[in-house]
Amino acid sequence: MSSRQASLSVSPSVMKTIYPLLFAISFVHLINDTIQSVVPALFPILKDSLSLSFAQIGLISLMINLTAALLQPVVGILSDSHPKPMLLPIGMLFTLGGVAALAYASEFWIVMIAVMFIGVGSAVFHPASARVSYLASGERKGTGQSIFQFGGNIGQSLAPVMTALLFVHTGQRGVIWFALAVMIGIVIQFNVAKWYGGQLALEPSRNVRQAVKAVSELQVSTGKVIFAITILMILVFSKNVYIAAISSYYSFYAIAHFGLSVSGAQIVLFVFLAANVIGLLLGGMLADRFSRRSLIWFSILGTAPFALLLPYANLTFSIILIFFAGLILASAFSVILVYANELLPGRVGLVSGVFFGMAFGLAGIGSAVLGNLADEMGIEFVIRCTSYLPLLGMLTILLPSDRKSRSSK
Repeated sequence: MSSRQASLSVSPSVMKTIYPLLFAISFVHLINDTIQSVVPALFPILKDSLSLSFAQIGLISLMINLTAALLQPVVGILSDSHPKPMLLPIGMLFTLGGVAALAYASEFWIVMIAVMFIGVGSAVFHPASARVSYLASGERKGTGQSIFQFGGNIGQSLAPVMTALLFVHTGQRGVIWFALAVMIGIVIQFNVAKWYGGQLALEPSRNVRQAVKAVSELQVSTGKVIFAITILMILVFSKNVYIAAISSYYSFYAIAHFGLSVSGAQIVLFVFLAANVIGLLLGGMLADRFSRRSLIWFSILGTAPFALLLPYANLTFSIILIFFAGLILASAFSVILVYANELLPGRVGLVSGVFFGMAFGLAGIGSAVLGNLADEMGIEFVIRCTSYLPLLGMLTILLPSDRKSRSSK
């Protein structure tokens, strides 16, 4: 069956882009990733109040990210084969439990349990919500993916602001206020689950399943698909370990290297994360218009000059460099997901689970390794080493071209 025939075989309601639903899911994504951002935002506070080492900070990051990494592919596979709409609000309930535990954790091991619950909530949220987002995007997959990711990146960018404006005054007890946001997310997810269940009930053998099972336009062999997915994973590795280095440790670098206060260092970090939000939105929108491989090439490798110069710049130029590094690098993820969905048609949950899970897992493992390096070699060594990661973007040249499929539309 051709992609055109697949389009005609689904109902208009499925193929139409449903923006209110996309923005609702994006808002819950904002809540979910804001809660995740609370953890690194608390690092400077927890380090002092619980007398933690950089290695322990790395382990906390590893716990939340590795939990999400291991569970998300499993949830993704189940979402593809046996969709369960009520997983959407259930995932937020785990997040709520983690928030409550984190707010009152007095020991390192309690913090670890709290972030594990937050990781479970995120592991359930991403594959299930990504599948709904894919369905609601209709034919504008890049735009739909960017709207979905937009909320998440805003949530991530709030971490330094929360530290500078909230946690330096309230300490970790201030986390409890985020329980209200999670409750709002539960209500929204319950309503999204009702819509999703309604779509599944229409004609599950035809409408919904074919809407997320378009024929691949890349026309490549199974071996080339496996090779291309491997390359995409390496690119996600370079992207997320670099982001983990900046998100978890650049504030410490700025304090030590430039003599900034905790609040001042967090504002510099906010510039990077805010640029991530802008770049993500632009990347997803451009993915509907231009070659996805070219955009991936630009997003990863194009970050390299700014990343390489960052450790050697003064404060003013560091802010400029970190903005453009964040802007360009962030545009990659939405494009990578859309490209991967073309390589693996009908596996939306699996693709989302693997790539979101791997993103969290690699960020967590990278953060743990970098934490140990920071203890042994110093924080400046970590920032300099990770500046070379975007050079892995050169591997994009090995991906199958999608110019033919783009020009045929």
